[in-house]
Amino acid sequence: MNLEELQNIIKEEVGVLLYFSGEHCNVCHALRPKVRELFDTEFPKLKQIYLDAQEYADISSHYNVISLPTMIVFLDGHEFVREGRSVSLHKMTEQLKRPYFMMTEA
Repeated sequence: MNLEELQNIIKEEVGVLLYFSGEHCNVCHALRPKVRELFDTEFPKLKQIYLDAQEYADISSHYNVISLPTMIVFLDGHEFVREGRSVSLHKMTEQLKRPYFMMTEA
């Protein structure tokens, strides 16, 4: 995947979760299954994309990813929520519930 392909996906989908992690990031590996479960159950219409920040350094740089893990949620092609390092899944859920419902149930 390159930056142009990713940007096209973000434009085409209702919403996209970008999850940037790293090979040596223990927090990234521990949090990822919880994030996947949360988005599978609460936000199933959002596309989930998991990227290794080193492998996709150009994409990480474009989205100003400076700490890991970093999660960016795009809704309707625009960045809506960004969480990094000290992630609160509860806070993220609360921020996304209403706009997600409005976009997917309308």
